[in-house]
Amino acid sequence: MSKDETEIEALIQAKGLTRPRLTPQDVDDTIKAETYTTLPSGKVMVCELTLRNGFTVRGEAAVVSKANFNEEVGRKISRENAREKVWELEGYLLQQRLYDDLVEAQAAELA
Repeated sequence: MSKDETEIEALIQAKGLTRPRLTPQDVDDTIKAETYTTLPSGKVMVCELTLRNGFTVRGEAAVVSKANFNEEVGRKISRENAREKVWELEGYLLQQRLYDDLVEAQAAELA
């Protein structure tokens, strides 16, 4: 979890925003493995994150000049870009679960 995420999470908790939501920890718990690949150009790093259900997402980091490529920096940027995709996927999944619960509750009222 980044410093910014830690600060935002503390603010959310301090304000008592407790309705269903994702936390940075939820996103991190979804990630089960990560691999990094430098493409043949030597200018692009790809991070592939494997999620707990086996689905994978990828993020990239690229430089214009090969002389500026740095593996440590590439790993950090490509992982963060891949992790942002996990946020979106998990957000969709949470919204779908909430919707399914609502539909189920409405159906139960009609039964």
